Amino acid sequence: MVERQTTVGPAEGLHARPAARFVRTARQFVSDIKVIKDGKEANAKSPLSLMTLAAKKGHQITIRAEGADEQAAVDALVELISREEE
Repeated sequence: MVERQTTVGPAEGLHARPAARFVRTARQFVSDIKVIKDGKEANAKSPLSLMTLAAKKGHQITIRAEGADEQAAVDALVELISREEE
């Protein structure tokens, strides 16, 4: 299992377009991927599940993956969600 904490960068947080991009990226990996915020866990491959976290810009989240490509999954998702949107 690999996990890393990061700060949400996009102005919309994990909602709308950023959530859709996050889910599309997560679905490219075979690992089981979770996003954790304030003790609540969401499936990274489910847009509805992600949005229930209400993660906004500046919030701390943890991305956890378990499986064959866990390190690549965590690295890609941390890089994606921590970027500032223009």
